[in-house]
Amino acid sequence: MTDSELSKLIISGSVGTDALADDAQDEAETTAEVELRHVNVPIESHGSRLDKALAACVPEFSRSYLQQLIEAGGVLVKGREVLKTSAKVKAGDELTIELRPTPQSQAFKPETMVLDIVYEDSYLLVINKPAGLVVHPAPGNWSGTLLNGLLAHDPQACFLPRAGIVHRLDKDTSGLMVVARQRQTMDQLVSMIAARSVSREYIALAHGAWDGAKTRQVEAPIGRDPRNRLRMAVVDLDKNSGKTASTVISLLDNAEKHCLVKCKLHTGRTHQIRVHMAFLGHPLLSDTLYGGAIGGSLQRQGLHACRLAFAHPVTGAMMEFKSLPPSDLQAAIAGFGLRYNPAV
Repeated sequence: MTDSELSKLIISGSVGTDALADDAQDEAETTAEVELRHVNVPIESHGSRLDKALAACVPEFSRSYLQQLIEAGGVLVKGREVLKTSAKVKAGDELTIELRPTPQSQAFKPETMVLDIVYEDSYLLVINKPAGLVVHPAPGNWSGTLLNGLLAHDPQACFLPRAGIVHRLDKDTSGLMVVARQRQTMDQLVSMIAARSVSREYIALAHGAWDGAKTRQVEAPIGRDPRNRLRMAVVDLDKNSGKTASTVISLLDNAEKHCLVKCKLHTGRTHQIRVHMAFLGHPLLSDTLYGGAIGGSLQRQGLHACRLAFAHPVTGAMMEFKSLPPSDLQAAIAGFGLRYNPAV
């Protein structure tokens, strides 16, 4: 499949886009080939703004990108150019949209890379992701991502939204991820994660000696930090936008100035463990975004996805995978006199 054909698949919705890269969709490359899309305003969009109706008709593009497209004359309403994003449309109005591949869509290219695959069948993969590997193309990381590697590993991945990726790990978090290889499997895995029937456990190396109960359940909503839009924070939902977040944190070992804990996710918010640990006064080692100081030779946050368990979405068989922390994290753990027992 050529890059041009792959871009067409992405534009037509065969490969999904992602909200994390919305900013990159704000500019289409003028040299890319154009696709004309003809759609009719659905009844539920009757009386809506043009940009809102358009976003409902072509959800694979961000609203901000579509607004720029309208203002650039790239959208016709019943054959007439409309330049106002706020123009009202009626049910049944024909919209002609001049779509161009976005920088994000052009980033969906196969790139051969070594993947640490711990399990593979016709329906899914389980991958042990190294620290430093970005999961999905986004501003600043348009190539060399796990998604690019998945497209090279399995050409059929181009027919799946996000190449089958159903959950993520931060760039500098290592460990286990499950990836779908078929659309039905992907839909089931997404539903299972939402229903909290996929068990995801992490080990975290943090600042400060642990005090109090050995196990704590943190119920603290997470949203964009109102004081720093580049990070997340525990927020008051009466005052700020956010979502509920739940993490069970258990002490594994303690030292004078550091602790090693296991974290079990019950929700999957952005940076959830990092935010909740900082909220408790235990920022992760080397997690400078959330108040952690660089510790020893560890140059990334001390977080590793150590266990993944779920019922196979097709066969129903119970599956469990474990991953030891990589050498950099093991060295840091030992360097502070802490011990990690993978059997716990």
